[in-house]
Amino acid sequence: MDILKKIEMQRHEEEKLKWEGTFAEYLEIIKEKPWVAQSAHSRVYNMIKDAGVEKVDGKNQYQFFSNQLFGLEEALEKLVEEYFHPAAKRLDVRKRILLLMGPVSGGKSTLVAMLKRGLEAYSRTDRGAIYAIKGCPMHEDPLHLIPHHLRQDFFDEYGIRIEGNLSPLNTMRLDKEYGGRIEDVIVERIFFSEDKRVGIGTFSPSDPKSQDIADLTGSIDFSTIAEYGSESDPRAYRFDGELNKANRGMMEFQEMLKCDEKFLWHLLSLTQEGNFKAGRFALISADELIVAHTNETEYRSFISNKKNEALHSRIIVMPVPYNLKVSQEEKIYEKMIRESDVSNVHIAPHTLKVAAMFTILTRLKEPKKGDIDLVKKMRLYDGQNVEGFNSADVEELKKEYNDEGMSGIDPRYVINRISSTIIRKEMTSINALDVLRSLKEGLDQHPSITDELKERYLNFISVARKEFDDIAKKEVQKAFVYSYEESAKTLMDNYLDNVEAYCNKIKLRDPLTGEEINPDEKLMRSIEEQIGISENAKKAFREEILIRISAYARKGKRFDYNSHDRLREAIQKKLFADLKDVVKITTSTKTPDEQQLKKVNEVVARLIDEHGYNSTSANELLRYVGSLLNR
Repeated sequence: MDILKKIEMQRHEEEKLKWEGTFAEYLEIIKEKPWVAQSAHSRVYNMIKDAGVEKVDGKNQYQFFSNQLFGLEEALEKLVEEYFHPAAKRLDVRKRILLLMGPVSGGKSTLVAMLKRGLEAYSRTDRGAIYAIKGCPMHEDPLHLIPHHLRQDFFDEYGIRIEGNLSPLNTMRLDKEYGGRIEDVIVERIFFSEDKRVGIGTFSPSDPKSQDIADLTGSIDFSTIAEYGSESDPRAYRFDGELNKANRGMMEFQEMLKCDEKFLWHLLSLTQEGNFKAGRFALISADELIVAHTNETEYRSFISNKKNEALHSRIIVMPVPYNLKVSQEEKIYEKMIRESDVSNVHIAPHTLKVAAMFTILTRLKEPKKGDIDLVKKMRLYDGQNVEGFNSADVEELKKEYNDEGMSGIDPRYVINRISSTIIRKEMTSINALDVLRSLKEGLDQHPSITDELKERYLNFISVARKEFDDIAKKEVQKAFVYSYEESAKTLMDNYLDNVEAYCNKIKLRDPLTGEEINPDEKLMRSIEEQIGISENAKKAFREEILIRISAYARKGKRFDYNSHDRLREAIQKKLFADLKDVVKITTSTKTPDEQQLKKVNEVVARLIDEHGYNSTSANELLRYVGSLLNR
């Protein structure tokens, strides 16, 4: 569809959503749809909840955040259930500033931007519809028109609590424009928009000497004083500060702790009492969610200053650490690359995964238990199976440190290095080795990395390289084995037949001659040795396999190639060991014969068709694995 047609359709849709009527007609709307009168905190919570909630491993995952924030499920669950949900229920939590604290490029700004964009879209839905007194610069809640002495009666009839006082401007308008007739006051549906400064505000600190408090609370319009005769006339005041404009929605307080103190004191009464002081007026009511963000160093400095105690008690700190899952880190890089101008460059499979491994290793803290290393911890955090450990061990590991994920390499650094590699070398295809090389070179240019940290990070690059070596071998191994899964399944079935005969002390029948033969000890040992099963341990391993088969059978499941991780690994290694010489000869021969050339072309074709490589990256992978095997 033509883009202009889409714009026209959107304009028509917006027109359909508009509504204007009297306060009496508005009361009919809230009688039918009481959620229209919800608070700002409640609106944010319902927006998140309405997008969908999924239970994963007994924890809530909120779909609202799913396409933009990766690996922060636990932090987001805590944010929603410890702040937004109780705040929506009008508990005391809503009287606190939400302070997101975390390292640079950890997702704080993205999270706030998502809430803003989400509210803009949500205010255009039936569930998120919001109405205000027409002509009010603060988009005031029409229910403020109900006098205080009638609010209990209103609650008894409608079941809706009213908080806040009518603003000075609307108090005057009610008298002068409507003759005190509340039921005639015009109400309209409004739509949140940061660009149009409706319901969403952003305050960013600048030079304390030049920044004016009017940026927050509005200012006197001196050109109108002659007309209205007094600075205390609300018509002579511009209600255009961020606190005014963010009323009914949310305000982002960027780098709040860098602000001059005079700006922060205004937040004391706003958070606790729901109002703030502006000009020569009574306190002005405002219903808004205040979100601020900062890093850990600034926060520690802030709370150590005794002068900030009053404000500190009105802040709820929500840590937003770095993601600690390799698979989720990959998604972060994919998203950043998609949004860049290098999205047309071919990135070989596993490249981002290997970069993510390095990044996650820099963020993890050494386990306190001696039976686990950082690589195993990294795999456990990513939901992989590690022999000898279970989900309870993962929870124990997470409890060892409160601040894990608050330091390490940030995603922007990795993307900068990938971009640098592509642009500097004018490459159309990059692989894991290119990226690891670039990450290593970049450590010298990183201003905040000490010599001690650099040595530690170089070690992590070596670890990531070893992980890539294993991945590369397995990838080529799969491509070399014709019908890999079939070959693996056949070998495993053969092994299981022999194990069953061995454990039950029976003989097998030769499929060709029909004669009875002993279990093939040589075959079983050739597979078991691939994963270090000793002669003494073979009996226990085989019995454990048989018990697993029986357990599967009792549950009506079939024991297959993927049912036992260690056995699968052994089968893969055995297949590759049998093919190793073929791979070595084929990849390292400078002048391969016709048969070898055919084999190489078959493997390259399979890497391209089935594994996501292009011609360049497939050939590079083959050469690299050949060099590994020839060492």
